[in-house]
Amino acid sequence: MQRALAFATRYGPLLERHRHQIKDTVIWNVEEGLKLTAKEIGEADVQRTRLYHRVREFMERHEFLLLPAVQVPPFDVTQPYITEINGVRLPTYIDWMRVCSDITVTGLPAISVPAGFTDDGLPVGLQIVGRHQDEWGVLQFAHAFEQATQFHRRRPPVAA
Repeated sequence: MQRALAFATRYGPLLERHRHQIKDTVIWNVEEGLKLTAKEIGEADVQRTRLYHRVREFMERHEFLLLPAVQVPPFDVTQPYITEINGVRLPTYIDWMRVCSDITVTGLPAISVPAGFTDDGLPVGLQIVGRHQDEWGVLQFAHAFEQATQFHRRRPPVAA
């Protein structure tokens, strides 16, 4: 919802003048944002605040939260986005990367680093989330992880 609101605010005027030049997913985001009511925006703000406090409480006990960078391994470049995961239909084009967008809503510092490879040799990432205003700690942890694993030095095969 916040993404749609931001798109409507930033790109709404452009959509009016240049719709034919704008990617369909951007148009969708803008239109979703323009449909939002004040009540929906207010409720989303309350939910975001609740999520922030739940994560803050977790971060009081743990210095970092580690989670996948995305919910799926890399997919074919010709596929714009994932529409289903393990038989569960994803209603929008951004749902396949929800683990990132949900963390973004908290406002906590986060970074993704190379974390290994699938059986097919494709890269997967690890998202490192730190405490409020601890960007330096997140960067230090990410650097230490990269130095320990060396995954950042390995490259996936290039398609012919």
